[in-house]
Amino acid sequence: MTGTAVPTEAVAPLMRGIAVLRRLTEADGVSSLSGLERATGLARSTVDRITATLARMGYVRLDGRDAVLAPRLMELGNAYLGALRLPRLLNAHADALADALDESVSLAVGDRDGIRFIHQTTRRRAMSLSFRIGDLLPAERTAPGPLFATEWGETEWAHWHERRAADPEDRGFPAVPARSRPFADAPSGTRESDRGRAARPAPPVRVVTVGDDFQTRTDRARKDGWALDDQLIEPGLVALSMPVREAGRVACVVSVVSHTSRHTAADLRDTLLPRLRTAVAAMERELRVAPTAAEPAAPSGLATWTGASKQELGREFIESLARGLTVITSFGEGRAELTLTEVAQATGLARATARRALITLEHLGYVTTHGRVFRLTPRVLGLGFPPLSRTSLPDIAMPHLAELSHRLHESASLAVLTGDEIQYAARVAPTRVMSVNVTVGTRLPAYATSLGRVLLADLPDPHLPELLPLTPRTITDPERLRAELDRVREAGYSLTDEELEEGLRSVAVPVRERGGRVVAAVNVALHSSRRTVEACVRDILPELHTTAGRIEADLRVAGRFRRVPMG
Repeated sequence: MTGTAVPTEAVAPLMRGIAVLRRLTEADGVSSLSGLERATGLARSTVDRITATLARMGYVRLDGRDAVLAPRLMELGNAYLGALRLPRLLNAHADALADALDESVSLAVGDRDGIRFIHQTTRRRAMSLSFRIGDLLPAERTAPGPLFATEWGETEWAHWHERRAADPEDRGFPAVPARSRPFADAPSGTRESDRGRAARPAPPVRVVTVGDDFQTRTDRARKDGWALDDQLIEPGLVALSMPVREAGRVACVVSVVSHTSRHTAADLRDTLLPRLRTAVAAMERELRVAPTAAEPAAPSGLATWTGASKQELGREFIESLARGLTVITSFGEGRAELTLTEVAQATGLARATARRALITLEHLGYVTTHGRVFRLTPRVLGLGFPPLSRTSLPDIAMPHLAELSHRLHESASLAVLTGDEIQYAARVAPTRVMSVNVTVGTRLPAYATSLGRVLLADLPDPHLPELLPLTPRTITDPERLRAELDRVREAGYSLTDEELEEGLRSVAVPVRERGGRVVAAVNVALHSSRRTVEACVRDILPELHTTAGRIEADLRVAGRFRRVPMG
C-alpha cells in the first residue's frame, strides 16, 4: 500500500503510468503534456512515452499538446464494478427510489478512511448534485462515513487519525471543497453551525472536529442504523444514509441527497426515513435471493497484443505499463477473486510477470490479497472514472467524427430521433469554400433525411407524419416510404439523394447500444457534384461503418454501469 517502502519487485513503469492517469483524473480528464510533467515530476520524455502507450491502449487521446482521457479507460473501473456485483443488482432499486422521492440517490462503498460512489441518480435542477461515480470523499464529511466506520478496527481508526493530521484541509480529496483551516478540536458542546467558515474565495464550508465529533457520529450511527449529513461538505447539501447489509456486513450505503431549499436535515430524516428503510429492505432481499453469477468463460491472452505493439512502436511503447493495466481487466463479473495462475492465464503473461504486476498494484492500493487470491479495490475507480462517468454520446462521437471528416474531407454528423424529427447532437465540418451548413441542435424532418430513415427503420411501427414535398425528389407516398425503411433495415444504411434539399446527398448508418437498439445515427453529407451515388456507397459507406463501430465500442464500455446521455 502507499506510504510503505516500494517492493523491490515493483514495476516502476506501471507506477509512473498510474501516476499520470491519476493526475489526468484530478485535472478533470484533460491536461497538457507539460502540465503532466510538472504534476508528476517525471521527465518530459517519460511523459511522452507513457501517454503514447496509453493512447495505443485507447485509454487517452492525444489532441495536439494535450492528453485527454478516453472512454475505453472505463474498462478498468468496469472490471471492479463487475466483480463487485452491487451495481448490477442494486442500481435499478436506487433509480426507482430517486424517481419515487424526486431526490438524488447514490450508492457508495468504503475505501479505507473514505467513501467512494459506485452509482449516482441525480435530479435535473439548478441546484443539483455534482458528485460522480468514482469520486472519493473523506468519511467524516459524509453521511455514509459513520456507517462504514461502525465496522472499523483499531488499525482503520489509527489510519484515519494519521490522515487527518497529515492532510487537515482535505487537499487529497479533489471532489470536495478544501477546508478553510486545519482541524482543531472544538470545545465540548460547540455546535457545528457556530464553527469557523472558509475565508478563501471558494464557497464556505463547515469545519468538523478531528476527534470526538466523527467518533460520536459513528457511535450514534451504530445505535440508530442511519446517519445524516447536515451540510458537512458544503452549505446547503444535506443527506440521509442507511447501510445495505449482506451476510451481516455493510455491503454499501444508500443515500438520499437534497438541498436545504427543499429539506432540512431533520425534515429529510422525518419525511424520508421510512421510505428509505423500505428501499434498503428490498435491496438486501435482492442480495439474498440473487443467484450466484454464472462462471464466465475465462478470458485468455488479454495482454498478448502488447508484444506486437512493442515491435511496431519500439521504445515509445512501454510494454510493462500496458501489461500491468491489462492485469486489472482480468477481473470482472464472476471473477471477483483470482489466483496468480488465473491472472496469468487470463492475460497470457508469464507467472513471474503477472506476479510483479500484482505486487505493484497491491503496493499502490488497487489490489488486496486474501490468502492465495487477489481482489480489486474501489481505488481502481479513481483511474479516470469520475470525469468519464459524465461522458455523453456526443462526447464519445466527436473524436471519431473528426477523424472521419478528416479522412473524407466532408461533413460528418451524429443525430438522435426526437418525435418525427432528428436533432443534430454532434457535428464536424471541414474547411471548404462550400460545405453543408447545419449546426448542433438543428432539427429536420426524419422522413426526408438519411439519418432519420436509419432511426425510423429500427422502430417496430414508425409513426409517419404528413409527408411534404421538400424537393421534387422527396418521397411523399407513405407506402413507398415504408418500403424504403424496410430496405434500410435490411441493408443497414440509408442514402438520400436531393430529397431534403436540391444538391444535397447523404449516407447514414446506425449506432447501436449494448442491447442492439439503435440510439443514434451517423452520416456524411456532401454536395452531389463531389461524388456520385455509386461512389458514396463504394467510398463513404465503409468508412461510416468503421466510425459507427468505434463509437459503439466506446458506448458499450461507457454504458456498462451507467446511462449515457444521448444529447
